[in-house]
Amino acid sequence: MAETEDPIDLVYTWVDDGTPGYLEVLNRHAADPRDRNPDRTRDNLDLIRYSLRSVAQNLPWIRNIHLVSMRPQVPPWLNRDHPQLRLVHHDQIMDARVLPTFNSFAIVSHLHLLPGLSRHFLYVEDDMLVMTPQLRPSLFAPDGRPYVHLKPKKVVPRDRLDPATARPWNLALANADAALSQSFGPGPRDHLIHGPQILDREVCARMVADYPDLIAATRTSRFRAGDNVPPEFLARHLALETGAAVRAPWHLSRRVQGYMSIENLAPWTWAQLTRLRLRRPQTVTLNDSFGAKPNPRVEAMVKRQLEAWFPKPSPYETPATN
Repeated sequence: MAETEDPIDLVYTWVDDGTPGYLEVLNRHAADPRDRNPDRTRDNLDLIRYSLRSVAQNLPWIRNIHLVSMRPQVPPWLNRDHPQLRLVHHDQIMDARVLPTFNSFAIVSHLHLLPGLSRHFLYVEDDMLVMTPQLRPSLFAPDGRPYVHLKPKKVVPRDRLDPATARPWNLALANADAALSQSFGPGPRDHLIHGPQILDREVCARMVADYPDLIAATRTSRFRAGDNVPPEFLARHLALETGAAVRAPWHLSRRVQGYMSIENLAPWTWAQLTRLRLRRPQTVTLNDSFGAKPNPRVEAMVKRQLEAWFPKPSPYETPATN
């Protein structure tokens, strides 16, 4: 079978805590100080705008773009009349009893329910940029199955983690790895790279059916919790175990992944940006690690780089904001 020519949609999950009223709702529900971490909810660099520019420039084969957010959040500059765009709020695909949610795991576990979604879809977080028009061959194997992009780093097993101090992310990975081990044999399994991944709508539905207790615990947690699973990790490994996908060779996954942590130390951020420019990866993930008070000098530095990479407004922006 040749590389698939089936329609491919793109799905974003997006949040911006600058939306009026958002922080009040979050603070009303947050009990753990980690749940108020602005690194997870801030869009101070307007990254979704540049991500969409990168898609318009480099992924002309994408059929539709689904932007998933909490009602009433929508980027103020978004061209909602564009025929490719589908703005979907959480309450359109999630049960009202689990809302509001601030748990990305819970949201991702519902993405396969998006109306009209293609069977294979590209899941892109809102801090990811596509840097080349040559990405598609890195997403699908020659036989048409999606590649799973992993890095040579093992998930830490649950019995080696302290539930009182471990990050919910690491506990969730361990839960997923344990569930897969029970179904298919022992792990530990490797982490996903920081980068876009092709998800399979049918595999996601099977994940929900095969692991109902884990998915239920995940969906009913307003914030990430130690009994959750990361659906993107679980679904990708389930696809591997069932033959619905194939592991990409590391040299290809390394080419796809371009990750940097944006921190308040300007020389550190400058060095990371320089490294990305020299490496020229196929995608770039700009992870917000500013903390409570972003450094304006670093913000300006990163914004200059974003404009240098993607100066041309996309058709997904309204003309008044171009």
